[in-house]
Amino acid sequence: MSELSTPIGDVPGVGAPAARALAEHGLTTVGELAGRDWDELAPLHGVGPAAGRRLQDVLAAHGASLLHPPAPRTARAASSKKHTGKNAKDITTHATDVAPQAFIAGLDARRSREGMTLLEIFGEATGAPATMWGPSMIGYGEYHYVYATGREGDTFQLGFSPRKANLALYGLQGAPRSAELLAQLGKHTTGVACVWVTRLENIDLEVLRELVEHAWASEPQDC
Repeated sequence: MSELSTPIGDVPGVGAPAARALAEHGLTTVGELAGRDWDELAPLHGVGPAAGRRLQDVLAAHGASLLHPPAPRTARAASSKKHTGKNAKDITTHATDVAPQAFIAGLDARRSREGMTLLEIFGEATGAPATMWGPSMIGYGEYHYVYATGREGDTFQLGFSPRKANLALYGLQGAPRSAELLAQLGKHTTGVACVWVTRLENIDLEVLRELVEHAWASEPQDC
């Protein structure tokens, strides 16, 4: 249910009017919302912040995000370094037995080289084993989150995904020195869930290593 190919109307809490309005703008599946500006979608008839938060939750569970997503509810959410096994029913992205090295070896030449470099940096900086989460994300450590909506699940603390279009780096924002280190990182963009880098040659790898070490040593931030 929570795959990015899920029809928008099948996401619990998203009403038919919202699904119809988004479909009229060519958006029929959750994955098609990734990177779309919520400020442009929110005024559509039948689309409101509650539906937006639910769609953003599904995107975030797969390492994606709306641009300018709707603000979370005012109630606090929380996260902690632990694994509970308590996951929302529609979450299907879990740790797998696939070897990260084997996955990376199957990528195109440039992404394979970059993936191996990230595997080395994250592994040395965290001291933790790498684990595949879903088909394309590589994670280190585990933590449990509970959103203000009550939705909860287990995910990895830090990680990356060597996508074809860009390299997605997860869990590196929100720590005390994150903003300072990101300012020194080099060419990148940020979203709610991750830092995007087009090529590793565009960033300072020593700064990345320090950023990973710092984020790993910090407590997970409240959601």
